[in-house]
Amino acid sequence: MQEEVLTAMPITFDGYGNVPGIEVGRSFVNRQVLANAKVHRPLQAGICGTAELGAESIVVSGGYEDDEDHGDVIVYTGQGGRDSDTQRQVKDQELTRGNAALVTSQTTGAPVRVVRAVRHPSKRSASPSYRYDGLFRVEDSWHDVGRSGFRIWRYRLVSLADYVPPRQEAVLQEPVGRDNPTRLEARVQRIVRSTRVANFVKRAHDFACQVCGNRLRTPTGAYAEAAHIRGLGQPHNGPDVAGNVLCLCPNHHTLFDFGTLAIADDLTITDRATGAEIGRLREAPGHQVDQAHLAYHRDHYSEGWKHSPDTSE
Repeated sequence: MQEEVLTAMPITFDGYGNVPGIEVGRSFVNRQVLANAKVHRPLQAGICGTAELGAESIVVSGGYEDDEDHGDVIVYTGQGGRDSDTQRQVKDQELTRGNAALVTSQTTGAPVRVVRAVRHPSKRSASPSYRYDGLFRVEDSWHDVGRSGFRIWRYRLVSLADYVPPRQEAVLQEPVGRDNPTRLEARVQRIVRSTRVANFVKRAHDFACQVCGNRLRTPTGAYAEAAHIRGLGQPHNGPDVAGNVLCLCPNHHTLFDFGTLAIADDLTITDRATGAEIGRLREAPGHQVDQAHLAYHRDHYSEGWKHSPDTSE
């Protein structure tokens, strides 16, 4: 009876956000029932989505040796390159298909449904059941060398309060909003960043971007953003110190976070999208950038351009 009801889901659902009628915590006996419910449509793949629109959903099953599940925070391994028999990584992953979809979700901010496989200790040989655990945001994406020595793509997903993102339309249309937006209580653990450190770096550069030199002026004063070179918290565990922070304008902060900008040890800046050198990182008295953090960023973000096709066309 349950499966028959789930199969009758209205066809107006576009695949993204919460599935109408499916509450967080709902269990499913197998992948087929999960697919019928439209919570996660593929019967095998762990990522559902496209590079153009983003990821609809992922399944956290522990199938990849580099996965980390911390409850409200998931460090998820991309798809591809795994031996189906040994479950070990045997070749490099590429930034295509579901891997590219998760990066798109990071850029758009649209949430991703997370499903967890549930294995029963008393039935180790039995197939797992599956549980819908709500919406998560893709907070970060980078590449790394996995335990088996091959390049993998990794994603940090953080639990979100439930909401439905704007629908993706073939023709751009103004979305329908809410006259009386509601509030939902959510408890999320966040890294506490030092305002002192951020303000020191920005003031050292007089709020001018270290890449382009622009100093944005607002009615309340100059504006710049403090960009951590090596991310705080798991799994990067970067320190919240001035040597791990850059003063950037919003545009170059975004490009740096996505690895488009690579900063060499001599502070030369390269645009990885074009391969062109675009200048040298601006310095200021009293603020010295730690080269070890720049190297970490290049290794885990900028070098990915060698392996990443242009998905914008």
